[in-house]
Amino acid sequence: MISGTLLNQATEYENRADPYPIYAELRKTPVALQDDGVYAVSTYWEIRSLLADPRISSDIRNRDPRLGGPMITEDEANLPPSFIRLDPPEHDRLRCLAGRPFGPPHTPRRIHAMHAELARMIAELIDRFHGSNQVDIVEDFAYPFPVAVICKLLGVPHQDEHLFHDWTEKIVNALDPNPEEGPLERQRVAQQARLDLGGYLTGLVEEHRLAPGEDLLSALTVEHGPDGGMSPVEVIVTAVLLLIAGHETTVNLITNGMLTLLRNPEILRRLRDDPDLAVPLVEELLRFEPPVQLLPQRTCLADIDVAGTVIPKGAPIWLVLGAGNRDPRRFQDPDRFDPDRRDNEHLGFGSGVHYCFGAPLARLEAQLALAALARRLANPELVYDPPVYRRNPVLRGPRHLHVTFDTLVA
Repeated sequence: MISGTLLNQATEYENRADPYPIYAELRKTPVALQDDGVYAVSTYWEIRSLLADPRISSDIRNRDPRLGGPMITEDEANLPPSFIRLDPPEHDRLRCLAGRPFGPPHTPRRIHAMHAELARMIAELIDRFHGSNQVDIVEDFAYPFPVAVICKLLGVPHQDEHLFHDWTEKIVNALDPNPEEGPLERQRVAQQARLDLGGYLTGLVEEHRLAPGEDLLSALTVEHGPDGGMSPVEVIVTAVLLLIAGHETTVNLITNGMLTLLRNPEILRRLRDDPDLAVPLVEELLRFEPPVQLLPQRTCLADIDVAGTVIPKGAPIWLVLGAGNRDPRRFQDPDRFDPDRRDNEHLGFGSGVHYCFGAPLARLEAQLALAALARRLANPELVYDPPVYRRNPVLRGPRHLHVTFDTLVA
């Protein structure tokens, strides 16, 4: 194969079910210049180094459309980016404000205190399987669960949860590097969905400003840090980010997890008998089948020598997390799913200043969900394998996961 086209092959839909053989070829050239001018970095230590390098920018405004950057519409250019698309110090200010009501050190027990509520949500969703011997894990469980969780956290009314499905699908589709529609149309549709979601949240934020509660939206609206609080627009943009990032990756984490367990029935039996296995199992899952496979939105701010290749200033960089997580220089027997693996410092949540904001919540959701599914579904089996995958290679996961089972355990 020609290294200049490997990344494109890895993102083509026909390889969605198993991109890992292509990743293995890509790793033979740790930094590979692609035909479209993108530099693909696919090995563990090089990815980890760049995630901590201040010369690598996440700011969308630093990208050059002539060098693989996205086309930004005029309306999108007039909207402030969320903090994951910013560099320090702007990133640090907004992330700090968003983090104050979400977790340590200001709210150290928020996630821990949700344990019983999450378990209740999971039990209610699985109870709905009664009367059937086949379910779609995505539609019937893995999607509605994290949506309900993030909406409850933010203070979105339960009756409005269904509104977010269409909006988030359109926004996330903009990340697809090989869309069925053209890039301008894809960006236009995504931007309209973002504006519609922002319009909804504008009204909701005002309600929470006038009558604050215990939810995140209220906290984002009224709380202040050392440098002041968020502006109304910053609150809305941050809420959009939390709504989308708060469930899209978790849907894939849970679905990829159930698929992996069904392909490894002996581990599924272990989890059924020992729910505590869920903790190391989810860590191995984040390495073995990470819900975020690629970070395609980085730009070099200076010439950088990476593994003997100089990436020039202004060049676009793609960090292939899915390849780095199976780098044999870092992980022994990397293509084997092993929940007993030691020293499992994976890239499933990224690294550096942009380390996944919601990692503690995503971990807990996946641990409880997979343990409950393993315990309550008697003799589950895949209807077909591989399943139908979503088109998006960045947020990779099955679009449907049809599973049969004998009975539902109480």
